[in-house]
Amino acid sequence: MNREEIFNGLAKSPKVDVCVLGGGINGLSVFRELALQGVNVLLVEKHDYCSGASAALSRMVHGGLRYLENGEFSLVRESLVERDRLLKNAPHYVAPLPTTVPIFDIFSGLANGAVRFLGLTRRPNRRGAVAVKMGLGIYDFLTRKRALMPKHAFRGRRTTLARWPALNPDIKSSATYYDAWVSQPERLGIELLKDGLAAGSHAQALNYAELTLAAPGRYELKDDVTGAVAAIEPGLIINATGGWIDIANGALFPATSKPAPLMGGTKGSHLIIDNAQLMDALNGHMIYYENEDGRICILFPYLGKVLVGSTDIRVDDPETVRCEADERDYILQSLAFVLPDIRVRPEEVVFQFSGVRPLPASQDSFTGRIPRDHFCTFVEGVEGGPPVLCMIGGKWTTFRSFGEMAADLTLERLAKQRHVSTGERAIGGGQDYPSDRDRWVDDVAAATGLSRERMQVLFVRYGTGARDVADLIAAGADHALPHPDYSARELQYLIRSEAVEHLEDLLLRRTTLAITGELSLDMVDAVLAVLAIEKQWLPPRVAVERKRFLALLVERHGVDEETLSVRNEQRSALCETTARSG
Repeated sequence: MNREEIFNGLAKSPKVDVCVLGGGINGLSVFRELALQGVNVLLVEKHDYCSGASAALSRMVHGGLRYLENGEFSLVRESLVERDRLLKNAPHYVAPLPTTVPIFDIFSGLANGAVRFLGLTRRPNRRGAVAVKMGLGIYDFLTRKRALMPKHAFRGRRTTLARWPALNPDIKSSATYYDAWVSQPERLGIELLKDGLAAGSHAQALNYAELTLAAPGRYELKDDVTGAVAAIEPGLIINATGGWIDIANGALFPATSKPAPLMGGTKGSHLIIDNAQLMDALNGHMIYYENEDGRICILFPYLGKVLVGSTDIRVDDPETVRCEADERDYILQSLAFVLPDIRVRPEEVVFQFSGVRPLPASQDSFTGRIPRDHFCTFVEGVEGGPPVLCMIGGKWTTFRSFGEMAADLTLERLAKQRHVSTGERAIGGGQDYPSDRDRWVDDVAAATGLSRERMQVLFVRYGTGARDVADLIAAGADHALPHPDYSARELQYLIRSEAVEHLEDLLLRRTTLAITGELSLDMVDAVLAVLAIEKQWLPPRVAVERKRFLALLVERHGVDEETLSVRNEQRSALCETTARSG
């Protein structure tokens, strides 16, 4: 990951077989696929890895139950296969999620679903018990051979309210089925990157870098960190920039030869809520419900808080998306509909995020009917330029199969063969995953001298990759940080091995400090101090970095400096209480 070495190498030999644009989950997936086949591949990401839509998903790993009414059976089948693969290949981050659907009608939605299935225009409305039963029956049928999780089950009104008494009492029944959730999607993206880089020196990657058209058929790579510029001659370009595909194509082709628009993304916003009554009301389940307007919403326990979402709004500029006040109101209103007696105070919304779903261009008046499937299309090069393979659409769950598809089309163009399949290949900390996790933790704790409690925390964060983190922590003097679950040496590991260039990379993506609402102002400054030492930043640069991060936090995530200061006081009070009781 040494930036200087990459640019020195390009200066000597600017040719690369493939340049992948976009370090989101799909770009990282195809990068890993090609790297494992021995292809000379360079990944270029304009911002940080998994900093766009791949950091703004609903944290669900699912088949897409509602896609059935659009007739996207092949997508649902593929998604369920990939969901089950992730449960086995990334067990440190992906786990089963019991999901309960409150049902308010019996027959509603049948005619509506049929009309939408036939491609006619109809606004969505509530799905009744019969429609839900049909969908879940298809779910069970598509997973019958693997049977990794229980089949769906129905409950009557009385039984449902006995188990979830806070639900809207107007329900008629409920259904429970199983999908899955991902705890740290950004970290899983980093592990895909590491897997690709580990394949050999033929695979290289840069975040905070841009590929631009220098002249017809000629490209330049610019490093936004160091300012270095190098000529680059890719044999093929993969445009995996998601909602930015049309923008990226505009920078790859002469103005007179720009391809027609391919994308038509929609924005989804989510809230993270710290409310004990809400958490208790879920009883460990995701509630998958319909708001009064027919829009599907979700809420489920997420890393000690509750995640609620989402919206589905057309957007033109993916760079400016954020959760707006009306979206926040909509999400809280939907929550009040399904759990009418629970009140959420404004300060209990500890984090919010928004991202663009990379959907294909569509004129459909209802965003829910835009196809969620994925496909690839070639845009042939002009004036001596290379062909560009555009990855259109895609949902987070199917990143591996989508990357495989794009890689196979690329290999065909390059007249190369596939040597490695990733279908059953473990990812990152899912490699050599122990059947007896407690014993693994005990063994590594004994070997490194770390406490069992500390190793348990590291194992949850990194899977078997926790061994490398523990080795570095044990190799030198460490010190605690304001958040008791993190230490300076752990952050040093992330900075040195995971292409951290800015404070936001650490606090928003390499860790879960911000999204869980556990980030305080003291912790911001402590982490920045560690980063500054590692990067050898002078005080003016440290001040700029701090200002940049705090501005981003309030603008994109609804967390201001005053809130962070209040968390200082709350953590201090908690520490004093713990000390007295201990």
